[in-house]
Amino acid sequence: MSEGKAVIRPEDRLSRAVSGIRPSAIRRFFDLANEMRGQVISLSIGEPDFVTPWPISEQGIYSLEQGRTHYSANTGVIELREAISAYIERRFGLVYSARDEVVVTVGGSEAIDASIRALVNPGDEVLIPEPAFVAYKACAQLAGAVPVPISLSPATDFRLTATELEAAITERTRLLIMAYPNNPTGAVLEDHDLEAIAAVLERHPEVTVVSDELYAELTYRPAVFRSIASYPGMQERTVVIGGFSKAFAMTGWRIGYALGPAAIIAAMNKIHQYVIMCAPTTAQYAAIAALEDAETHIAPMRSEYNRRRRVLLHGLRQLGLPCFEPLGAFYAFPDIRQTGLGSGEFCERLLQEEYVAVIPGGAFGSCGEGFIRISYAAALENIEEALRRIARFLGKPAPDLTRPAVDA
Repeated sequence: MSEGKAVIRPEDRLSRAVSGIRPSAIRRFFDLANEMRGQVISLSIGEPDFVTPWPISEQGIYSLEQGRTHYSANTGVIELREAISAYIERRFGLVYSARDEVVVTVGGSEAIDASIRALVNPGDEVLIPEPAFVAYKACAQLAGAVPVPISLSPATDFRLTATELEAAITERTRLLIMAYPNNPTGAVLEDHDLEAIAAVLERHPEVTVVSDELYAELTYRPAVFRSIASYPGMQERTVVIGGFSKAFAMTGWRIGYALGPAAIIAAMNKIHQYVIMCAPTTAQYAAIAALEDAETHIAPMRSEYNRRRRVLLHGLRQLGLPCFEPLGAFYAFPDIRQTGLGSGEFCERLLQEEYVAVIPGGAFGSCGEGFIRISYAAALENIEEALRRIARFLGKPAPDLTRPAVDA
C-alpha cells in the first residue's frame, strides 16, 4: 500500500440504502434453530410443510423431458399468463388481459420489489400498515422512498381502519401496501373494512395500492377473501401480487405474478427484463398444472391448516396467552405482554430453554412488540409438543388439546 493513502474498508464502499437495512429477524431465528440441529421444533418460518402435489411436480418434470429448458418471454409463457387470468376471474371475479396485464415473476417477492420500484420516486412516502412482512420496508428504502408505518391496534385485531389510513396520508404519499390475509397476524379484512378503505382512497387519487394477496386461498370460515381491486374505481390503481408458494406448497419453485393496469405492468416488466430476464421455465409449466386443478390441490392443505389453527388457538388460550382468532394465512399472533418479557427476550429464551422457535412480534414493526408470531405450517404433533414446551416455559400445566377452540 502506498504511504499516506487513506484506507477504505469494504463496508465503507456500500451504498447508504443497503447499509441502512437491517437483516431479517425471521431468518435470524430460522438460522439459530437450524444450528441447534434436530432438537428444535420450528414454528418460525412461513413455509408449508407439505410437499408440492405430485401432478404439479410431474408437469415440471415433463417440461424438462420435452426440452423446455430455454428462456421464456419476459412476462412469462403465454399459457401460464392465460391460466393466471382465467383463475383470477374464476376465483375472485377480476378480469385481466393475459397479454399485457400479467407478468410472471420469481416468487411474490420479486413482484413486490418491482411494483414498488415502478411506482415511487425518491422521497415519496409508502404507507405500510404494521405489523407487516419485513420485506415491504426494505424494498421501499431500496427504491429511495420513505416507508411510513401505520401502527395498527390489537383492539381491532390489527385490521387497517379507514380512520387510520386517512390520518396517515400526506401530500407526499404515493403508495399503500395492503397485505391481507396478513403475515404475521393472520388478520383478514371484511367487506365493511374494504369499502371504507376504498372510500378514503377515492378521495386521494394520487395513491396507488400494492395488494399482496399471497394468502388469498388460505382463509377459514366465516372469512371470505375479496380483493381491494374488486371495489369500484380500484382495479385501475391497484397492483395485485399473487403466487404459488403458500397455497400450492411451491416455495422452492420461486414462481409468482403481478396483475395490474397495462402501463404499470409494462414498467414492472422493464425492471424484470434487466434484473431477472424471466421466471424459471420449468416452474412456469408446473404452475400451469397447479392452476388447472387449483381447488383439488389446495383444499386438503387448507383443511389441515384449519385443524392445526383450531388446536393452536385452543392451546394458547389455555396457557393464558390471549390471541384473537386469525381467519387467514397460517399464523397466530398471541399476546405475551403479561409474561413481563419483551418479544425478543421471550423468543430467545424459549428457543434456548425449550427448543421452540417462534418469531418476535417486534420484528414486524414496533406495534408488534409484546406479541409473537407462531406459524402453524407445521405437523400437528409438532404444534402440540410445542404447546407443551411453552407451558413448561411459562410454569403452567400442559394444555388439554382434545377439544378445538373454534368451530370451522
